[in-house]
Amino acid sequence: MGAALTRYRVIAWIVGVVLILLVVIGMPLKYAFDNPVVVETVGQAHGFLYMVYLAAAFDLSRRADWPLKRMILVMLAGTVPFVSFYAERRVSAWVAAPQQERAPEPVAR
Repeated sequence: MGAALTRYRVIAWIVGVVLILLVVIGMPLKYAFDNPVVVETVGQAHGFLYMVYLAAAFDLSRRADWPLKRMILVMLAGTVPFVSFYAERRVSAWVAAPQQERAPEPVAR
């Protein structure tokens, strides 16, 4: 499950950064300055990367045996600016919690 978590974390950060670029730079350029070039290029990149994000989130959710509601909420996190960063931290904590419970305690001497 470690590789699935790493894939999810990487794509969550990439999707988050691209979405912020789209909203903070692209949208003002398009509507305030009538220059849609950033929206046209970054928007398509975000669309493709979001599909990769969905696949990574689905893969991780199946491996971690999450309920459907959690899986859907994590998948939707890539659509709202800054939320993918929050979701990535929460997902990392959810996945790490059961692993910490299983870790053996050191032997006292």
